[in-house]
Amino acid sequence: MNTILIKAASLVNEGRIFVADVLIKDGFIEKIAPVIDQQANQVINAEGLYLLPGMIDDQVHFREPGLTHKADIFSESMAAVAGGITSFMEMPNTVPNTLTQELLQDKYKIASDVSLANYSFFMGASNDNLEEVLKTDPKNVCGIKVFMGSSTGNMLVDNAKVLENLFKEAPMLIATHCEDEQTIRRNMAIYKEKYGDQITIDMHPLIRSAEACYISSSMAVELAKKHNTRLHILHISTAREVALFDSKTALKDKRITAEACVHHLWFDDRDYAEKGNWIKWNPAVKTEQDKDAILKGVLDGHIDIIATDHAPHTIEEKEQPYLQAPSGGPLVQHALSALLEMYHQKKITLEQIAEKTAHNVATCFNIDRRGFIREGYWADLVLVNLNDPVKVTRANLWYKCGWSPFEGQVFQSDITHTFVSGNLAYHKGKFTTNEKGHRLTFNR
Repeated sequence: MNTILIKAASLVNEGRIFVADVLIKDGFIEKIAPVIDQQANQVINAEGLYLLPGMIDDQVHFREPGLTHKADIFSESMAAVAGGITSFMEMPNTVPNTLTQELLQDKYKIASDVSLANYSFFMGASNDNLEEVLKTDPKNVCGIKVFMGSSTGNMLVDNAKVLENLFKEAPMLIATHCEDEQTIRRNMAIYKEKYGDQITIDMHPLIRSAEACYISSSMAVELAKKHNTRLHILHISTAREVALFDSKTALKDKRITAEACVHHLWFDDRDYAEKGNWIKWNPAVKTEQDKDAILKGVLDGHIDIIATDHAPHTIEEKEQPYLQAPSGGPLVQHALSALLEMYHQKKITLEQIAEKTAHNVATCFNIDRRGFIREGYWADLVLVNLNDPVKVTRANLWYKCGWSPFEGQVFQSDITHTFVSGNLAYHKGKFTTNEKGHRLTFNR
C-alpha cells in the first residue's frame, strides 16, 4: 500500500479555496478533511502552498513518432509534469500521420512505456480514411482531430462531402483546427506578389487572417448544428469567433465547445517585434483587441478550456526566415506559470484557472475520475508556491528543443510538486521516472 499525506494545503477546487489535508492511497484520493491524523508512507507539509487539480492539456504535439529530433513523448511529458500538467491529449500529425487504428495503437504503446504524464491520443481524419475513423473507441480515445486548414502530410480535410460525412457519422467528439485554406492561399499570393521572399513575421496574422479563422470556425459550427455533432473548436484566436459559442448552457449539456491557448492570452501582434518567429503559431497571434476578447470569452463562459497547443521545433528551424520557419512552439512547462502570473495581474482567479484547465476539460471530454480534487478520484494534483519567483532561462528548460518563448520572463509562482495518478512525479527539479502515467479513459 502506497500512501501520501498532504498536510495543510490551500485547496483550489470547484469554486472554493479552503485549507485541508489530503490522503492519497494507491493512486486515488482517499480522504479530504480539515485534519487527517493517520500514518502515511510520505508526509508533505504544504502549509502556505496551494493545491490545484493537475492541468489537463487537450492539445499537444509531442512529435513521436517520426519527428523526434524536435521532441519525444518522454522529454515533453517530463516538461509537462514540471509545469503542473498531469494529463495530455496528443495530436495525430506525427510521421506517419495517425490515420489508422494500428498507428494509433502504436502511439499508445510508446506512451505506456515512457510517458510521465497521463495520456490520450487523437485519431486523425483525412479526405480518405472515414472507415478507419469510425472504428475509434469513444471509451479509450479522447477524440477525432480534423484539420480544416493547413496541415502536414495527408491531414487537410477540405473535401466538402467528407466533412459532411464526418460530422454526420462521428461516434465521438470532433476537435477541429479552423482556418480557411483558400483564404490563406489568396492572402499569401498577395503578399508574395508585393514583397517576394521578404515577407516578415509581422505579416503572419494578416496572411493567416481573422477572416480565415472565422470562415472555417463558422462552417464547423454550422455543420455541427446540422448533424448534432459533438464539436470542440481548438485555439480560438479572434474576437469575432468568440460570439459563435454559447455562454449560457451548462458545459455538460453543450454540444459545441471551444478552447483558448495560453499564447493567445499572453502575446499579441506588438510582440512580433521582439519575439519574431519564436511566437509564430497557427492560428496566428493577432491584435491586443483579439487577446482581450479571448480572455473575456474564457471568463464569461463562451470559451470553455485553456490549453497549450505545445508544438516544438528546433532552434535552427525557428531561426530561418519567416517563409521557411515552421509554426509552433514549446509551452507545457510554463502554461500554468503564465496563468498564475495572470492571477497576480488580477486578470483571472485561481478558481477560474482550476475550472478552465482541469474541471472543464474533464467535463468536456467525459474523462473518468480526473480533473477534480474529490475523494475516489485519481490523485492528479499540483502544489504551487505563489510567492517564489522563477526566471525562465535555457538552463532550466526540460524541452528537447532547448528554447522557450518565455525566456527572460520572471514568473512570481513556482510549481513545487506534481502528482500523477498518485505518484509524486516531480518535486523541485527532480523526477520520479520509474512510475509512468496512465491511459485516460472516458465515460461515453
